[in-house]
Amino acid sequence: MAQRGRLVQVMIAAFTAMPQLELPVVSVTPPKPELLAAPSAELLDQLAEESKRLESATPEQIIEWAVSAYFPKLTMATAFGPEGCVILYMLSQIEPRTHVFNLDTGYQFTETLQLRDEIARRYGIEVEMKRPATTVEEYEAHHGGPLYKTNPDQCCFDRKVTVLREAAKGWSAWMSGIRRDQSPDRARAPIVGWDKKFGLVKISPLANWTKNDVWKLITDKNIPYNPLHDQGYTSIGCWPCTRAVLFGEDERAGRWSGTAKTECGLHTQ
Repeated sequence: MAQRGRLVQVMIAAFTAMPQLELPVVSVTPPKPELLAAPSAELLDQLAEESKRLESATPEQIIEWAVSAYFPKLTMATAFGPEGCVILYMLSQIEPRTHVFNLDTGYQFTETLQLRDEIARRYGIEVEMKRPATTVEEYEAHHGGPLYKTNPDQCCFDRKVTVLREAAKGWSAWMSGIRRDQSPDRARAPIVGWDKKFGLVKISPLANWTKNDVWKLITDKNIPYNPLHDQGYTSIGCWPCTRAVLFGEDERAGRWSGTAKTECGLHTQ
């Protein structure tokens, strides 16, 4: 044992006496996430061309194009508004296997969650619920109370935008139910375009439709919808930030009422 100990000491001394190699220090700067998703000029031109071509197409034709171009890497986000229910009906006829998700902030109306179940029963489309990392209770405790009362923009960012950024990973394109006549922010929405906020193609099949177009199809096809619409809620989001509108008010006047806020941030660039 004594000899083995002396041998180990000799080996350590010999290694210490060896000249040490100086390895170059390499500084690696990780690429920014937004650069990884940056589209080429060629792709942007192609999307603009397709959008222009689809301006005169029906929503069904736009969805058929989206499915042929991107399925199975095509997804859809819905808050179960009238427009979303219409697209879900169309998807049930065109490609019911399309992935659909909902941003469940924890503040959704009970009627909204019940509508999800009815959609699944009627059309066989199971909408996946995407949730923030924290529950409502944890979130409010962290901020000393409901943040929607003092900083609704931050609340929407934390419980919607951040969740959609995560949900968008792995998909090539997503569909939304926005209409151009809903708000000034949406008035410029293309049929097909690059969504730089979420890093994938965005398709809006109902961009050219009006509220009357949507409700006519709901009536004609008996498409399920949120019963709160029958109580004056023309646009439905989270319950703390949604009220019924008054006669003559804009259809989105009931969202974040009393503030200058008009969008949750999902459809603004």
